[in-house]
Amino acid sequence: MPDAPPRIALFAASARRDALSKRLAAACVEPLRVAGADVMHLDLNDHPLPLYHGDDEAAALAQGSLPAPVVALQQLFAQADGFLVVTPEYNGSIPPLLKNTLDWCSRPNPADPARSGGVLYANKPAALMATSPGPLGGMRALFHARDVLGYLNMLVLPQQLAVGRANEAFAEGKLIDERQQNAVTSICQALVSTTRQLGRHP
Repeated sequence: MPDAPPRIALFAASARRDALSKRLAAACVEPLRVAGADVMHLDLNDHPLPLYHGDDEAAALAQGSLPAPVVALQQLFAQADGFLVVTPEYNGSIPPLLKNTLDWCSRPNPADPARSGGVLYANKPAALMATSPGPLGGMRALFHARDVLGYLNMLVLPQQLAVGRANEAFAEGKLIDERQQNAVTSICQALVSTTRQLGRHP
């Protein structure tokens, strides 16, 4: 019986319907599948989390569990063997949506300890990409995202991609620039290969 393919959670760190980061994330689906991944393509707009607040967390836990939207996303993250995160750049850093998502899901849930908290991230490989309408392509956000994911004990791949002038970079669901599209393919292959080597799946 063949091994199950590694499951990769792919998401853009933007809720905006026409976000450039969503276009790049969509362009990663097929390369991930070709590389052998089971792609779990998430839209954070489908998982509206409250702004993290310690008092709100305590009140929810007093009722026995974290807020239901957090639990639902934690359970999806728990299924992932690896992550591919595509982020926009907000004022030289990562958007609040990404930080809030990572923070909430990092909180332990006494009602479901196996699918909550740091275990969702620890020792799982992650790849990073960024988009921006500016020339740097969100490069500064990548630096900060790398630090945050590393703090969560994720194994962040050295390969990364920043797509500048991203509002002009796509046609028919792919990057127009062949070198950039090749970089997407290479990063997806590296992520799937690393996930396999780390044994994050049967």
